[in-house]
Amino acid sequence: MKILVIASTGNVGRQIVTRLHAAGHAVRALAHRSTAVFPAEVEVTYGDLSVPDTVAACLDGVDAVFLLWPLHTGDRLPAVLDAIAHQARRVVFLGTGGVPDLSFEEQEKLIHGCGIESTVLKPSTFAVNTLWWAGQIRSGDIVQGAYGALPMSLIHEADMAAVAVHALTEPGHDGATHTLTGPEVLTQAEQVRVIGEVLGRPLRWEELTREQARRRLLADETFPDSFVEVLLDGYAAMLAGPPPTLTATVQELTGTPPRSLRQWVIDHAADFA
Repeated sequence: MKILVIASTGNVGRQIVTRLHAAGHAVRALAHRSTAVFPAEVEVTYGDLSVPDTVAACLDGVDAVFLLWPLHTGDRLPAVLDAIAHQARRVVFLGTGGVPDLSFEEQEKLIHGCGIESTVLKPSTFAVNTLWWAGQIRSGDIVQGAYGALPMSLIHEADMAAVAVHALTEPGHDGATHTLTGPEVLTQAEQVRVIGEVLGRPLRWEELTREQARRRLLADETFPDSFVEVLLDGYAAMLAGPPPTLTATVQELTGTPPRSLRQWVIDHAADFA
């Protein structure tokens, strides 16, 4: 198969490219910038999801597409899906809660209605999001934020990538929505404790009001301003709702239990240094 991986330089996309290449598939990696570096056998192409014609130009000869939507608006998603459906026979989509104008249910409806084989992956909170605290952790032993009691099931990007590769390369996933979680539920305060235990640091959570957290995020040059209210609104809604329900989907589809937050921190310890 020839498989196009969109958002190929991200945490999940890069792992998908690596796994597909190792399994012997022909891989085309779509990147937004020319700084992308992959093995020589991986075909690298460039495009911009906000300009669907640039994506269409990358689809010639492609059998299947992995699509993650990193933009904070979904207005171009239908056009990108039309381009994919015109050329490919299969799409695997990693859903996101980061698109304010397109709920997960609306994303799911678009993907499954695009006219080709489709699989939607519905992940729990990305473990990599804990890197939002890396600057504070480098500066001291206190992590400040709002909604410290918010329970989450964090999922390792390697587990999302492993499931995506199965859906891209095997039959039996058409029309499916796979809900993916990590193996445990931890509050944000507990996540900080786990990070500290792995790093050998006495890290602790310090609760901020929503407004204090909002000001902190807006002052962070590495955090997109347009996502601040989306994040805080999402956290408030999650805290008001039922706690996360764990699924066995990762193990059922890959044969391997999902990785814990502790394992994720071990894998990314250098990012906190």
